[in-house]
Amino acid sequence: MAPAVENAYFTKARLAGRPVVDDLPKFDLDAYIANYRGKTRFDRLLHIGTTSSLLAPEALKSALTEATRGRDVGRYDAVLAAMREIIPNEPKNLKDLSWIDKTNKQVKAESDRLEAELKGYKNNLIKESIRMGYDDLGQHFHQMGDLINSVKAYGRMRDYCTTPSHVLIMNLRLISVSIDQGNWLAVQTNVQKLRSPGQQFSEAQRLTAKLSAAMGLALLASGNYKEAAQEFVETDPRMAQARMDDPTDEEAFNEVMTPNDVAVYGGLCALASMSRGELQKKVLDNAKFRAYLELEPHIRRAITFFVSSKYSSCLSILDSYRSDYLLDVYLQPHLQELYFQVRSKAIQQYFIPFSCVSLSALAAAFDTDEQTIEQELTSMIKRRNLDARIDLVDRVLLANTVDARSKMHQDALRIAIHYERTAHLRILRMEMLNAGLEVGEKGKSGGATTLDSIGGEQLFSSPSTSQWLGEGVGRSLRSGLSG
Repeated sequence: MAPAVENAYFTKARLAGRPVVDDLPKFDLDAYIANYRGKTRFDRLLHIGTTSSLLAPEALKSALTEATRGRDVGRYDAVLAAMREIIPNEPKNLKDLSWIDKTNKQVKAESDRLEAELKGYKNNLIKESIRMGYDDLGQHFHQMGDLINSVKAYGRMRDYCTTPSHVLIMNLRLISVSIDQGNWLAVQTNVQKLRSPGQQFSEAQRLTAKLSAAMGLALLASGNYKEAAQEFVETDPRMAQARMDDPTDEEAFNEVMTPNDVAVYGGLCALASMSRGELQKKVLDNAKFRAYLELEPHIRRAITFFVSSKYSSCLSILDSYRSDYLLDVYLQPHLQELYFQVRSKAIQQYFIPFSCVSLSALAAAFDTDEQTIEQELTSMIKRRNLDARIDLVDRVLLANTVDARSKMHQDALRIAIHYERTAHLRILRMEMLNAGLEVGEKGKSGGATTLDSIGGEQLFSSPSTSQWLGEGVGRSLRSGLSG
């Protein structure tokens, strides 16, 4: 429910076309954010604070606390700027210059120390020490928000990796930084390197869940929903059994996403891109993905309803969770398109048995009004997702019908013309070969080239020859059909 007097920040956001959530989500903010660790906690809190008009004060204060626990001064400035716009009367809006100065000094001192150690390692020519020095430097840059230098440091580790486990660690570090950068192509590249059949990473077998989740997230962010769904539904269930509160648990991936996120992302992408048969086989009957669906039972119910052709029930479940999904930092940019794809598939499946359906019946079936369903149908027809036309006079949707008899005649005529033309060309080529004819080719020494080196198709593909053959075949076929 929207506040009586809306904040000017959210008014500007609406005018700019950015989504604003006025309803309370179904989750508790403290319990929700407790499932995550690392830099994603700040990203999610800041996203909620700048999207939800009701949760903004609480989320931004938590984001400020999260920023002061780290070393990234840029994030502190970002959340402080948002707080000054959204909650201008908050006492914490005053910039803590002493904390900034202290943090900058600590960061500089740590950077100098790590670079000095790395320089000493290079002078000693100890490859393992140099690799660890670059690793420590990359982690330090990542924590302070300098993602570009972090990528450079991890990239320089490559020359000093002597075992498969070293290469595995390097690629996992690059995946983590690339996700924070939003460089989804780099995420896919590094995941594929670890999956390469030429590489033997025995340690990577226990990290298959992380790799599938990271690849699925990169594909989702790139708009490849079907490939993303395939990655998510094949995610190893061991992540669902990981302990979120234990930083030493290597199965957990909550520095990026939780098992609940895997269920939501995979379920929505599957609904938007898979057929009903694929949903039943690859999602509902999938033993791997079942462990994740149990964490989000409403996603399982929505998919079950869709497979059972109960489209209105499926869509009502998704609509009831729209506010929650808009507050997800990775899902929000794609939510409108995902929901449109799901509704489009539902309308297509509903319309298949009919040649004509009134807009009022469609609106009632999908629990909306005629004007909204008309706009959706228009968009689907423009995108060529629906082979139909709208009669605005009678307010009906009409299926485009094809005259099967006429289409069959046209296909037969086209095939016959092509067949007879090919036969003419082959016969002419055989006769010329039997006559020993040669065709001279300009621009080459040797004078002439045999017909075998040219080919009958090339020789008789000139416009005049094709026209002559086409007219002859056409006349013979028309006379045969009329007879």
